[in-house]
Amino acid sequence: MQILRFESDDNKIYTGCDFEDDSASILEGDIYTDFSNTGKRKSVKKILTPILPSVIFCIGLNYRLHAKETGKELPKYPVVFMKNLSAAAAHLDEIKIPPSCVKIPEVDYEVELAVIIKKKAKNVLPENALDYVLGYTCANDISARRWQMHAGGGQWIKGKSFDTFCPFGPWMVTPDELTDPNNLDIECVLNGNTMQKSNTNDMIFSVPQIISYLSESVTLLPGTLILTGTPSGVGFARKPPVYLSPGDVLETKVDKIGVLKNYVTLEEA
Repeated sequence: MQILRFESDDNKIYTGCDFEDDSASILEGDIYTDFSNTGKRKSVKKILTPILPSVIFCIGLNYRLHAKETGKELPKYPVVFMKNLSAAAAHLDEIKIPPSCVKIPEVDYEVELAVIIKKKAKNVLPENALDYVLGYTCANDISARRWQMHAGGGQWIKGKSFDTFCPFGPWMVTPDELTDPNNLDIECVLNGNTMQKSNTNDMIFSVPQIISYLSESVTLLPGTLILTGTPSGVGFARKPPVYLSPGDVLETKVDKIGVLKNYVTLEEA
């Protein structure tokens, strides 16, 4: 099932499915526990993020070819960082470049498969990890590279957490329709030009391994959003580098999910 959150013409927010012709069928109940399709349709005025995340975990350096293009060795364990919740942005939202990132361009794109956790997960074994997945969605780990590498005291969080730096959506797809998250084509398109094109089978750590690792002595709450890493082709590794600029259109594509589209603008000072 394809599940989306949206605002309708009555200015109320709904959760729905069967999105087509600018309308969706309303779901009632709790999508984390028990819900049903009412069959009643509402117009979709604006698509929102598929969930309001409880936390955003991210995995860095998780594609073999991406590690190679950055000149780094393959990690022995998942590289974990986080994003502030205010970084979340939806389909067709703006990605706003901060004033501090304008004089020297540095804002980069990173297409990623994202996983949404549906129930409390702690000390989960890899073989059981997918039982804890509510759905999958497209995400882009927008990154301010100078902040990430030099202005965060060795930590990535600040350079990854500016407002709007985590667009995800436009909806999520439930596991019954997406049974193998580690065999999906994944692509990032900037102004009509393909910048990243890969498959999640190039991941160093699979989705079940990531969930298991994150849940070791840590409770993953319902609504946990996990970005699983980006493939090769990122802007800072290109010669010459390619960074996001106001006016750019960014498309984040994951097979069997869809296309997340965002517009790049300047943040108002």
